Amino acid sequence: MDIVKIDTQYIKLDQLLKWAGVAATGSDAKHLIQSNRVKVNNVLVNERGKKIFPGDCISVEADKKIVFMVEKN
Repeated sequence: MDIVKIDTQYIKLDQLLKWAGVAATGSDAKHLIQSNRVKVNNVLVNERGKKIFPGDCISVEADKKIVFMVEKN
């Protein structure tokens, strides 16, 4: 499992997908989320603006499954 570090108290899901390099653009992140390919703590999420906090585990079903944990920097 990879670790993604953030400098803030939380980050929005679409921003996190871009920050982690999973999505190249905001529209790519939106497409992944709206296509039911993103889970936060094993729960399917379809809100682009969902707040992600340190300790949350994100999994994305893209070309391959990507799983990472968010930590505070």
